[in-house]
Amino acid sequence: MPVRHGEELDTLKLEKYLRAKLSDLPEGELHIEQFPSGHSNLTYQLTIGDWEAVLRRPPLGPVAAKAHDMEREYTILKTLHPHFKLAPKPFLYEDDESIVGSPFFVMERRHGIVVDTHFPEEMENTGQSAKIISETMVQTLARLHDIDYKKTEMATITKPEGFMERQVHGWIKRYQQAKTDEIPKVEELMNWLRSNIPTSSDATIIHYDFKCNNTMFNPNDLSEITGLFDWEMTTVGDPLADLGVTLSYWMEDSDPDFLKYGFGKPPITTKEGFYSRRQFAERYAELTGRDVSNLDFYLTFAYFKLAVIVQQIYYRYKKGQTSDARFSQFNQATAALITYAYAISQKGF
Repeated sequence: MPVRHGEELDTLKLEKYLRAKLSDLPEGELHIEQFPSGHSNLTYQLTIGDWEAVLRRPPLGPVAAKAHDMEREYTILKTLHPHFKLAPKPFLYEDDESIVGSPFFVMERRHGIVVDTHFPEEMENTGQSAKIISETMVQTLARLHDIDYKKTEMATITKPEGFMERQVHGWIKRYQQAKTDEIPKVEELMNWLRSNIPTSSDATIIHYDFKCNNTMFNPNDLSEITGLFDWEMTTVGDPLADLGVTLSYWMEDSDPDFLKYGFGKPPITTKEGFYSRRQFAERYAELTGRDVSNLDFYLTFAYFKLAVIVQQIYYRYKKGQTSDARFSQFNQATAALITYAYAISQKGF
C-alpha cells in the first residue's frame, strides 16, 4: 500500500510525536502505508514493530466549511466505542498542523476483509455468501439504530430536532457553493426536496455512510463484522435517512451502467445472491418495526447528497486544489446522479 505522490507524511516528525504521546510503543522505526480506497479523507496505516494504528487526516487543499472535521470524528468514535464495539477505539487527536500538515487523529487498526467490488480470490460466491453479507449488513444497521443515544454523549453534541429540514437546505446550499456546470432538472429536484421534507419524531444514532466498503468482515465467518469505519458524517437524526444512504450505494445488476460503473468497477452488491434494495428495506422494516413507505424521498435525497459530495470533489479538482486524475470526470457523475435522483422523485424506485 504505497503512499500516493504528494500525500506523503514526515515519518521522523510523526514518529517523534507519537512517542511523546503514546507510552506503549515498541522499539523500531515507524513505517507508513496508505490505504488506496476513498475519495475523501486520507487514511494511513502506521506500524512500529508489532504495533499498528490508523491515521486519518483531511484531503489536501482547501475544504468546505465543517467538512472533514477530524476532531468531530475523533469525538464520535470516543463516544460510540463503549456502546458499539464495531467503532474503532481512538487513541488521540491533534490540531497542531505542523505534524502532518493538518489536524489528524489516530485510532486502532482492525483486521479482516473489505468486500468492495469483488470477493477475495480465496472466497467463492456461492450465493450464500452474498446472502450472509446482506443479512449481516441490515442487522448491523438496525442494531446501530437501536442504541439509546440519550444514554450516550451523542445527546450533548448533536441536535436531532429539525434534522431533515437542516439536511435538505444544507446540502442544497453546498451544491450551490460548489456548482460548476449547468445541469438540467437540478432546480426542479431541489424544489421537490424542499417541498417534501418529511416530519419525523424518530431520532437515532446514524452512521450516514453505511456501505460494504466501509465495513470489515471476518473472512472465516461473514456473519461477523470486525470493524465499521468512516464515522465523519455520524450524528443523531432520522434513521430512514441513514437507510436511504445505504440503499443509494446498494446497487443492483439491473441499475443503469453510469450508476454501476461511474466510480470504477460495480460494487459487490450487483453480484448474484445479494438482497435487492427492496429486500434490504423490507428486512430493515421487519427488524425495526419502522414504516419505510416514504423511502422514495429518502433515496432521492441520498442520491442528491451523493451528487453534491461528488461535485465538491470535482470543484476542488477544477480549482486546482487537488491533482488526483480520478476526479477529472466527476462533473459527469454529478450530472448523472442528479438526473437519477430526479427520476426517483417522479416515479419512485
